[in-house]
Amino acid sequence: MSAKTRHILSAAIVSIGMASATVTAIGAHAADRIPDTQAVKNVVLVHGAFADGSGWRGVYDDLTARGYRVTIVQNPLTSLADDVAATRRALARQNGPSILVGHSWGGTVITEAGIDPKVAGLVYVSALSPDAGETTAQQYEGFTTPPEFVLDVHSDGYGYVKPQQFKAGFAADTSDADAAFMRDSQVPIAMSAFGTKLTNAAWRTKPSWAVIATDDKAFDQKMLQHMARRINAKVTEVPASHAVFMTQPKVVADVIDRAAKDAVPAVR
Repeated sequence: MSAKTRHILSAAIVSIGMASATVTAIGAHAADRIPDTQAVKNVVLVHGAFADGSGWRGVYDDLTARGYRVTIVQNPLTSLADDVAATRRALARQNGPSILVGHSWGGTVITEAGIDPKVAGLVYVSALSPDAGETTAQQYEGFTTPPEFVLDVHSDGYGYVKPQQFKAGFAADTSDADAAFMRDSQVPIAMSAFGTKLTNAAWRTKPSWAVIATDDKAFDQKMLQHMARRINAKVTEVPASHAVFMTQPKVVADVIDRAAKDAVPAVR
């Protein structure tokens, strides 16, 4: 066999192998797609304090690849009422039953906004879940926030995560570069929002799921477990920082997918 022939055969074998791998990948991806008959195909993602909606990109990519219609809320973080209004606007755009997902402070938002009839289920991602008549601040009573999480509250009443503590307290499992970008682009929250009493608690009437990041330094782990038990959530634990919605997108997307498959649609 000539050198030229061997080269042609080698190239052909490589091409066949690549084609086979592509077909396998396409097949595996197709197997993950939701069936056309699935009732809940909409997902609304609500970010928390000190972040914005872009942090959901990994979850968004995963869910849209499965066939979900995903909408990301951009909370102004100026008050509970303003964030709930932003979430309600997103829900109004949905064309059917939806799973409403909140990270951190976003859990408070979905608890208030989730009574919307389009909401079929709630997913709390290392998130707060007050009851009606309670404030978000009350959820911390009796628990000790880890020392890594330190806030810097300015004279105008808006709070940031202290820059020197940002990676350790918020995003310990990200790279230094990513943590620095998140630190320098963080969105402050009006601290008065934590003192606002909720009118509704959607988890009392809607099925709930919870993703708990076991390395979360923004919350006491006992607090996260207590809140999940109180709302009777189906819990998934994952080793991750408070930035679990960014660092573990597949785990979060899998829980959302399960919620969409198991929830009883509120509307059709």
